[in-house]
Amino acid sequence: MKSFDIKTKIYFGESSLDRLEQLDSSKILIVADPFVVKSGLGNQITSRLDRASIDYEVFSDVIPDPTIEKITLGVSFLVKSKADTIIAVGGGSAIDQAKAMREVVSQMDEYKGVHLRLVAIPTTSGTGSEVTAFSVISDTESGQKFPLVADSILPDEAILDVELVKTVPPAITADTGMDVLTHAIEAYVSKNNDEFSAALAEKSVEIIGSFLLRSYLDNNDTHARSKMMCASCLAGIAFNHANLGLNHGMAHQLGAKFHIPHGRANAMLLPLIIQYNSDINKHSRSKKEYPNHVRKYVTLARLLGLQNFNTITTIRALVSWVEFMVKEMDMPLNVSSMNVCSQEEYFAAIPEMAEAALADSCTATNPRTPTKEDVMKIYIDLW
Repeated sequence: MKSFDIKTKIYFGESSLDRLEQLDSSKILIVADPFVVKSGLGNQITSRLDRASIDYEVFSDVIPDPTIEKITLGVSFLVKSKADTIIAVGGGSAIDQAKAMREVVSQMDEYKGVHLRLVAIPTTSGTGSEVTAFSVISDTESGQKFPLVADSILPDEAILDVELVKTVPPAITADTGMDVLTHAIEAYVSKNNDEFSAALAEKSVEIIGSFLLRSYLDNNDTHARSKMMCASCLAGIAFNHANLGLNHGMAHQLGAKFHIPHGRANAMLLPLIIQYNSDINKHSRSKKEYPNHVRKYVTLARLLGLQNFNTITTIRALVSWVEFMVKEMDMPLNVSSMNVCSQEEYFAAIPEMAEAALADSCTATNPRTPTKEDVMKIYIDLW
């Protein structure tokens, strides 16, 4: 027996930030990344709390890929603040850190039976973290990323307001947009997919096909940016239900080892992963039957207007479309072009990264079960 539910209440559309003035709270802790504070973007949050006469404090010791040390500092700040509500404002890192902070505090004796409300407000259209039960934590000692997965870390509310993403620069729009696409595609072909997650993933891909490039080319195109916020949220709900796959399992290692931005790592890997999962490349020959996940890739290609002569050419068209999007948004197609490490350093890390990718919880629901040799070959091809 399966079940499907959406536990996070989502506010979206014009003036959705006004929801903050309706919060029934005596003290709020705002967890925001430094850019939100320095840029003045956070004023859109604090001004509404001021109008509602709600007391608040701001914690901004947030870094990309939050570490155990930063979460510990945040927990200490949260306990001292005596807040009953957390508002997480920023990209995936700020929201992930707030989730982890609340989860740690909820285990303390003085908070037993106390529900700390968490309101997530994304300032990028990428992670879907505002509606997922995932929080990715970095361990600086081991150099690895670990996903924290628990229904208890799901935000109670999410607020999607296009005013917060209008200033996102093109490079970040590209990274986060391709992250959304990877979320949607992986959820769609996941071993755990079903009709509900599939419907959300399909809609997300449809929106991305129409609005990602528009959003990248013009950050004043509020319609496109609003649509991408919805696509990110839809993909987040989809993968929260169905999980992800090898693409994310491998991308996590690239981020942990070489600090490659997560969306960029996903984008570089996506064409290779589609080819690996479908077992279709330039040497492929037609078969009478294909696995269900290959047919799903074909369905997504059709949604993007890529219907081609047969299954092989349609999958190859999908791969080409992903590569086209990466090139159009000036993103790298391989690691060597990024100058983040030498070839020797990269190849020396491949065996360890492959083992970590196989152990990553995202990889468990990949539609094709990879071996260490499979993963190593993909990393080699990625160079």
